Amino acid sequence: MTMRIAADVLDGFIRDLFQDAGAGKRQAEAVARHLVWCEMVGRTNFGIERIPILVKRIKAGVLAADGEMKFERLGESIERLDAGGGFGFDAAERAMERAIDLAAAAGIGVVGVRNSNFFGAGAFYVNMAAQRGMIGFAFSNSFPKVVAHGGLKPVLGTNPFAFGAPRQNGDHLLFDMATSAMAGSTVREHVATGKPVPEGALQPFGGAKGFGLSLLVEILAGVITGAGVSHGVTSMYNDFSRSGDNGHFMLALDVARWMGLDEYYARFEALVTMIKASGDAVLLPGEVRWQNYRENLARGIALDPEKWKEIMNLLREASVELVNV
Repeated sequence: MTMRIAADVLDGFIRDLFQDAGAGKRQAEAVARHLVWCEMVGRTNFGIERIPILVKRIKAGVLAADGEMKFERLGESIERLDAGGGFGFDAAERAMERAIDLAAAAGIGVVGVRNSNFFGAGAFYVNMAAQRGMIGFAFSNSFPKVVAHGGLKPVLGTNPFAFGAPRQNGDHLLFDMATSAMAGSTVREHVATGKPVPEGALQPFGGAKGFGLSLLVEILAGVITGAGVSHGVTSMYNDFSRSGDNGHFMLALDVARWMGLDEYYARFEALVTMIKASGDAVLLPGEVRWQNYRENLARGIALDPEKWKEIMNLLREASVELVNV
């Protein structure tokens, strides 16, 4: 039976758990914010199910959850963040915050991240930009498990590609996809439930098209940031010898530099009207996410009981006080 819990209660549990595991306050708060948001919008494969492996990586000493992160200015609207081997959630959030501030000053802001780890759902970061009236892009490279088009051995990660655009009603457009034919989290879900999975490495989605997009992500998030590239990125589940060395790439574009927001919203909604008129079942990217968000906000977050049981055990081990459950 599905159980429900208030978002602020779950947020507090996660913060306390990670601080007990050795995370600094800011990083623990960023992790909680991200995981709770993913549960709220129905991206449960990026929610609480990630907690056990993240705690394990802290305790193994390969995730610097209380380390320092430093920005380096590269140009008027370009910066790079060295995440210090810390949480990708915190690093990517800081990077998008800075990209938004740079865009507010110069019209566009770009921040690359090196020396980071798994950053979760790209939709979270592009939503940050959309909330500020900006178009956002968020890319990250990852451990290689996807072959090049025409190749036989894995050389690229699932390399997520996300963009978002603001809507006046607050249901911002959120597009977030793996550039592989199947996301890594989907593979793990299929293995856990006994569903068939592809043998060997994953294929890029759409053949050469997905391969091209994955290359774009690898170049922007990995090559030019100075992060790990291809096999230079480690598996968060199978490699406990070192940090992930993931790279991220955040870009914010200030819509107001192109036209007034009222004009932009009118033009965007005219486009939405045309799209919706094209078929009864047409949904915008992110539309279902906002439906889930409102339901979970009103009723409490729906949690998978088996996953929650595992988290409860971790909370008890950490002596986190379990109230309002």
